[in-house]
Amino acid sequence: MRNSGILLGRSACGRQPRQPVGVRLAALGALGALAASLFLAGCGDSDDNGSSGTAGDTGTAAEVLGPVAQAKGDPVKIGIISDGKGPAADLSYEFKVSEATVKYLNEHRSGIAGRPIELVECEALADPAKATDCANRMVEENVAAVVVGSAGAGEQIWEPLHAAHVPVMFYTANGAGSLGDRESTFVLADQFFPLVTLPVKVAKDEGAKKVTAIAIDLPITKGLFQIIRPQLEQQGLALDVILIPPGTADMTPQMQSIISGDPGIVHVVGSDAFCISAFNGLRAVGYDGPRTAIAHCVSDATREAVPGDFLEGMTITATAPIGSDDPAIRLFNAVVETYGKDIDVTEAGAAAMYLTVSAFHSALEGITGDITPATVTAKIKAMPEKDLPGATGLRFRCNGKAYPASPSECSRGGLLTTLDEKGRPTTYEAVGVTPIED
Repeated sequence: MRNSGILLGRSACGRQPRQPVGVRLAALGALGALAASLFLAGCGDSDDNGSSGTAGDTGTAAEVLGPVAQAKGDPVKIGIISDGKGPAADLSYEFKVSEATVKYLNEHRSGIAGRPIELVECEALADPAKATDCANRMVEENVAAVVVGSAGAGEQIWEPLHAAHVPVMFYTANGAGSLGDRESTFVLADQFFPLVTLPVKVAKDEGAKKVTAIAIDLPITKGLFQIIRPQLEQQGLALDVILIPPGTADMTPQMQSIISGDPGIVHVVGSDAFCISAFNGLRAVGYDGPRTAIAHCVSDATREAVPGDFLEGMTITATAPIGSDDPAIRLFNAVVETYGKDIDVTEAGAAAMYLTVSAFHSALEGITGDITPATVTAKIKAMPEKDLPGATGLRFRCNGKAYPASPSECSRGGLLTTLDEKGRPTTYEAVGVTPIED
């Protein structure tokens, strides 16, 4: 268990159709669990594009960071929980990103209410017992709030914190309890974006009437597509799902069935290893129609194993516009360059960790008085709609109204990008973003 307690003083698619609360929460929980499974299966390969992510010629790091506004006084304890370095994946970079981000916030953004942020860190190792221990430790340490990184046992983190009324902010969550919490839980990513908004957007752009999903066959996957099927049907799209066991090296036989009919658009859902086999199988049978994929599909390994002529034109989701000249990414790069050490910004989750810590800080801008779990929760709920740090074009507001059926969600929409002939992103587009009302 990591136990540092260190002081760091230095759309096009519109809204999705409404569903019964239980159905939507079940789907969201399954989506979160699927994402965790795919992430661990990928073992921490590079994120959306594999770019080095340096600030380049757009100004020195000092210029991008802006003027010094040093935090002073008694520290504010904030918890950070991540799976860390475990047997399936090394996610220890999430702690490094958190530490670098907080150093920047303390030195250039006056910390929280002018006071320095002190991180209390704990490794959950995707283990339910350790996750519970981490959450209990945060309560014992009297943290004002907890920010959660990648968490295979997110619900076990959430339960003790919820019981103790400690606010918690996730990038993604993976349980009906956390997603349905309207009291003190805040989730930044639109959970339906990769499996609903993305294929709907591309299908409409292409004039297609069908989505053919090639998905990794995990225990949760079949039920997940049954739940999201009505969402696609309400958008006028049929859904055909081809489930293939993980580890299938040659998918050519399964792909043959796709070109024998009208697949509409093909949407691939899996880890990069799974997607490599799917992409090469599709290419082998001559499929050249519209294709989309979730971000987990495309890594450096994918670019090495799949010819660029197949990757070119593919639409994928993105956490942030990594590798672009976007001002938000220039700041992310400058923070990592200045305050971090041995952080590879192409690692899956690095941008998400920066985004989550920065969004938590942004939500608390202007807070005064005592900094307690109760005052932090109230301030986050009362915040106006703001830009999501690190993801230009996306917005967040945590008043429970982004998706009333899952009140912990704070955002609608996400980022899409189209790959070039080298399998790298071209430009990024914010899709499905609509204002979150009062």
